[in-house]
Amino acid sequence: MASFRKKGNGWEASICKKGIRTSKTFDTKLAASHWAAETEKEIISGKHGEIPNKTFGDLLTRYAETVSVTKRGAQWEQHRINAFLRDEFTDVKLSHLKPEIFSAWRDRRLASVTAGTVLREINLLSHAINTAIKDWGWLKVNPLSGIRRPSEPLPRDRIITDREIEKLLFSLGYDHGRKPVGVSERVGAAMLFAIETAMRAGEIAKLTWDYVNIEKKTARLIETKNGHKRDVPLSSEAIRILVQVRSDTESVFNLEASQIDVNFRKAKDRCMIEDLHFHDLRHTAITRLASKLNVLELARCVGHRDLRQLQIYYNETAEEMAKKL
Repeated sequence: MASFRKKGNGWEASICKKGIRTSKTFDTKLAASHWAAETEKEIISGKHGEIPNKTFGDLLTRYAETVSVTKRGAQWEQHRINAFLRDEFTDVKLSHLKPEIFSAWRDRRLASVTAGTVLREINLLSHAINTAIKDWGWLKVNPLSGIRRPSEPLPRDRIITDREIEKLLFSLGYDHGRKPVGVSERVGAAMLFAIETAMRAGEIAKLTWDYVNIEKKTARLIETKNGHKRDVPLSSEAIRILVQVRSDTESVFNLEASQIDVNFRKAKDRCMIEDLHFHDLRHTAITRLASKLNVLELARCVGHRDLRQLQIYYNETAEEMAKKL
């Protein structure tokens, strides 16, 4: 129940309910009573709460421990949050968070990373803040909603060349005529498989023999980026790679996504190949598949439910299209 006391020429209403303490002074006791009744209703419904005496770093730590761990991209989020915690803006009290604090952080980040990276980080921070607003009652508004976001970068159109493929396979120790045994060699096999199937690194790493059918030339992906299962048709070269890597392990390539990423990066650096990501192999694969499949078949094969997304990945040149005319 609220308590009321005379204070000067007015009345002070005090509330202590569900651990929340608040008070306010009014000209009349009636006004104080109305405010107290409405405030108690808000507290009971969870719509009212005081901002706790915590820092933005405390918010991110709780998010990492309770929300990030439930996601498929937990490793990336944990890595980013650990980096955030080294920045000065995580020392700010929640009650002092303002858009200008995040604007200053944005400008610091843009001085060292791309706009695309900053946009992904803003999305992560915004989701953490919205979780604190909706689920924990730690904040009232999202200060990130008031800042200017960097412009969306142009989509990548990098295609790996045959010469670059040869260099990378040599650097990784992959041999077409020998079973790949070591991690580096298996990454070479995974690289070729990605070019044949347009699978992402994470999808290749999670592929198991239970979901590969050599006779029907298909592979089923259970965990994908958009959360939808999909069946991938396998070319004769993709089948050759599967037969070559065949082993008693449950995992087809017996690799973690992080191993694919690290070894691919090292091989790329040894070959002095610039501006190439493993995900660019997906661009390459989709461009090649586009000459063999119609647009609906292509979308089903690579897992795009929005056909407009294919415009980002499909990078056939005007010269190549002219040859078909």
